[in-house]
Amino acid sequence: MNLQQFLLILRARYKLILLVLLATVVSTAIVSLLLPKQYIAASALVVDVKSPDPIVGVYLPAAAMPGYMPTQVDILNSDRVAQKVVQITKLDQDALRKAQWQEATGGKGKIGAWLATQLQRGLDVKPSRESNVINISYKAADPAAAANFANAFAQAYIDTTIELKVEPARQYARWFELQGKSLRDSLESAQNRLSEYQQRKGIVASDERLDNETAKLNELSAQLTVVQGQTSDAQSKLRSGGASGTLPEVAQNSLITNLKVDISRLEGKLQEVSGNLGNNHPQYQRMQLEIAELKKRLALETRAITSGFSTSRAVGRDKEAGLSAAIEKQKQKLLEIKRQRGELGVLQRDVDSAQKAFDAVSQRYNQARLESQSTQTNVALLTSASEPTAAASPKVLLNILASIFLGTLLGLGAAFLIELLDRRVRSMDDLADMAELSLLGMIPQAATATNRAGRLL
Repeated sequence: MNLQQFLLILRARYKLILLVLLATVVSTAIVSLLLPKQYIAASALVVDVKSPDPIVGVYLPAAAMPGYMPTQVDILNSDRVAQKVVQITKLDQDALRKAQWQEATGGKGKIGAWLATQLQRGLDVKPSRESNVINISYKAADPAAAANFANAFAQAYIDTTIELKVEPARQYARWFELQGKSLRDSLESAQNRLSEYQQRKGIVASDERLDNETAKLNELSAQLTVVQGQTSDAQSKLRSGGASGTLPEVAQNSLITNLKVDISRLEGKLQEVSGNLGNNHPQYQRMQLEIAELKKRLALETRAITSGFSTSRAVGRDKEAGLSAAIEKQKQKLLEIKRQRGELGVLQRDVDSAQKAFDAVSQRYNQARLESQSTQTNVALLTSASEPTAAASPKVLLNILASIFLGTLLGLGAAFLIELLDRRVRSMDDLADMAELSLLGMIPQAATATNRAGRLL
């Protein structure tokens, strides 16, 4: 089909096209005027993904994920938010709504779920591009209802985000509370074991007790060293008993010194007397007796001093044995204290470990408990919905303009359909196509009122 054929068909079927166009426009206008008016109210929410959590003090990693905003949109469109809107607006207490529910469901199911499904039909949620703003639109026959439901969905979403944050925190708090009780019992048990062990062993301060016992051992060792020195010295002096005169104790004894002086003096006199008097002289013999008596006393005094060394050696050996036994006992005591200290250290480490575990769980419990009581959220109402002044639908003018375009298309379609069903010869090309013959010529027809020149037969 060429342009000439197309125009000829339009000229021949223009009445049909106009009739279809008129019918479409009139029907659209009537329907648009009869349709109930719908009002759209819009509110906006902003989601803060950059501020840290006020309790934890860290940034939320999930808020920076690409799927975070679509997830928030899905939450807004969820049944949970819609049912919370029912609770906020108290639709389930409205008698008319109850009657509609009874009529629609026969009283089956829950009225809240049914009303939530009805409310979701007028909801439209769209996130803004390249921003953290979520736009909420609600369509209703009443402008006040549209604004109320738009604001109710915004508030229900904010409340739901708080619940979604608080509910896991409450579960964590309950779990940490149970764990804390168990760990508290473990800590008390470990502390009781430690206390009982200290009381049973009489341990007040293990480090101080160990230091005192170590000092006692060192003191006993020092005493043993001194006694061993004294015993060794006494042993050496006893061994040198033949030369007792050279011993300091003998040489420095005043009595022995006086005896030696007296003996030397008498021996000198005896030598003088021996020249004048004979050995049988009574004076000479008396002097010999005195010298013998003095030497006897000197020997007795010397033996008394040297015998003291033997006593000192015996006493020293006894002291050595006693100190050695005391040192050995002290060593055993120190070993026992160290063993007790090791057992005490194990018990103390059990207490420290139980304390650390309890402190960690207590810290997490306090944090979870604070989070479970939190009323803060990262969502804020940016724009509150107000009652629209003009209806959003139906748009009569726009519908009429669309009906003109649609009616024109329908008219053209109807004209071409009828043309296909009732094919007419309207040009030379039509005649050649229909006869499948070559056109040799054209006979002009005389012009009349209805037939003009050039029209083909």
